[in-house]
Amino acid sequence: MSIREDIKSILAKENITMSQLAEKRGTTVSNLSQKLRRKTIPFEEVRTITEILGYDIRFEKRK
Repeated sequence: MSIREDIKSILAKENITMSQLAEKRGTTVSNLSQKLRRKTIPFEEVRTITEILGYDIRFEKRK
């Protein structure tokens, strides 16, 4: 799954719109959508988004 799909899935689970996320992030929906679509979103921004949504990022060794 891509980061875009992961974030959209979490938004759906948490019943939060992209507009609400963008507002909490202090950006525009257009800006956020473009970064996700182009896969140019910085890791620190992803970390901030997961914090806003109440999720953790984990690194796990592949099996």
